[in-house]
Amino acid sequence: MDRMIYLSMAGAKASMQRQDVLANNLANVSTNGFRAELQAFRAVPVRGDGASTRAYALETTIGYKPDAGVVQTTGRNLDVAMQGNAWLAVQGLDGTEAYTRAGSLDVDATGQLVMRNGLPVLGEGGAINVPPDSRVDIGADGTITAKGANDTRPVNIGRLKLVTPEAPLQRGADGLFRSADGADLPADQNARLQDGALEGSNVSPVETMVSMIAAGRQFEQQMKLLQIAQTQGQQSAKLLGSS
Repeated sequence: MDRMIYLSMAGAKASMQRQDVLANNLANVSTNGFRAELQAFRAVPVRGDGASTRAYALETTIGYKPDAGVVQTTGRNLDVAMQGNAWLAVQGLDGTEAYTRAGSLDVDATGQLVMRNGLPVLGEGGAINVPPDSRVDIGADGTITAKGANDTRPVNIGRLKLVTPEAPLQRGADGLFRSADGADLPADQNARLQDGALEGSNVSPVETMVSMIAAGRQFEQQMKLLQIAQTQGQQSAKLLGSS
C-alpha cells in the first residue's frame, strides 16, 4: 500500500514540475531569442536494506531546444539576429560574461551600447561607447560604425563579440547562457549576424499547449491513484477492526 502512495505522490510531483517548465516556455513565446527549456526525469535507486526495489524520480534539466527561432525584419539599425550557432556576448548583473540570442540593442544615457534591459553589450575589446548624436550601423561581421552630423564618413568604434560554442551552453537563473565551466569563450571571427532583424522565440505554442494538457491529465491520474490508495487503506482498517 505504501508503495502505491509513494509512486502516486512522486508521479504527481513530477507532473507539477513539468507544468512549471512548460508554463515558463509558453510565457516566453514572444521573447526575442528565447530557447525553450527541455526537461526530463531520471530514476535514482534508494540505497539501504529493504529499499533495493525503490527509486526516486528526480528532475533533471537536459538543456534547451537548439533550433533557431523565426527571424523577422524590423528595419531598425540597432536590431541584430545572430546566424547559425553564433551568440552575442553581454555582461551579466554579476559582472561575468554571458551570452544571448536576443539582439535588440540600444544606447543608454552615457553613450554605452546596451541591451534593451540595460545590460552592457561586450565588444572584442570590452564595452562599446557610441559618440553623441551619432547614427550607429552594424555590419554582418559585427563591426560597428558611427556617423555624426558633421562627419563625412562613418567611424569604426568597435566590433561586437560573437562566439560560437562547441558544446551546449548552460542557462543561468538570470536567463543568460554561459559555458559549462564558466570560462569566457573566444570571439569567432567567422560568426555572422543579420542587421535590421530580430530572432523570435523557438517555442511552439501549439506543441507546448498539447504538452501542458497531457501533463495536467497525468497529474489527475496520479491524484486518482492516491484516492484509491486512501480508500483501500480505510477498507483494510475497517476489516482489521471488525475481525
